[in-house]
Amino acid sequence: MVYEWEWISELIIIIYGLSVIGYFIDFIQINQKANKIAFWLLSIAWFLQTIYFIKHLFIEFTFPVATLIDSLFFFSWILITFSLIINRLFTIHFIVLFVNLFGFFVLLLYFVADLKQQPIQRTIEFAHEMLIAHISLAFVSYGFFTLSFIFSIMYLIQYRLLKRKKGLKWLWRIGNLSQLESYSFKAITLGIPLLLLSIILGLFWTNVAGVDFYWYDIKILGSLLVLVIYIGFLVLRGINSYRGKTLATYNIAAFLILLINFLLSNSYSNFHF
Repeated sequence: MVYEWEWISELIIIIYGLSVIGYFIDFIQINQKANKIAFWLLSIAWFLQTIYFIKHLFIEFTFPVATLIDSLFFFSWILITFSLIINRLFTIHFIVLFVNLFGFFVLLLYFVADLKQQPIQRTIEFAHEMLIAHISLAFVSYGFFTLSFIFSIMYLIQYRLLKRKKGLKWLWRIGNLSQLESYSFKAITLGIPLLLLSIILGLFWTNVAGVDFYWYDIKILGSLLVLVIYIGFLVLRGINSYRGKTLATYNIAAFLILLINFLLSNSYSNFHF
């Protein structure tokens, strides 16, 4: 099994997750730099998976489809291969993003299924690492949402000052409206994929750790609600009629919902404990 090299599985997850974030940024912002970084990260993940694939073929003399678990790994490898080819030959951002997101999900399924065949100590260690990654990603995403909230507050302050013709002397300190709106948008663009990955890792953690899982748990429902609300921000921004003050107000309301969810979920949910 591949987990003679335990650290490789964790490295692949990290690299693959960063690649998904890069493709998400490119999908939302049409950012060629993000696309290139995501492509090379995905190439590294593909290379690491290929090492395992070659190990099966030429060292163990087996093709990794003999069991359902191995088939999941092979399927994720196929998806990454297709994604790399599509990324180089075509400009289809939607397909590349969702193929990679699905491939990441399949790869996690493989890791979780394979872990259940490993010694119990290894399973406990990996579950603990996955929990730490899940919580860390959630807080980093909250950090980006907080930055976005601050930029939106600054936007409304600057907007009000300009309306009263008092904004010119403060312009260089606060920043112009287009900059503030752009920074707010970019922070949310980073926060959303991080929160999504956090939720995915959290769900897989419940499976690995054997934690009782209930969809109606306030922490789970609240996290999904926050994700949907911030995705709504991107959808509204994609509609040309929604810009400026409207989006800034929406973003502030979204952050207040995030705060309420954080306080309530930690008070009334024992999901992580």
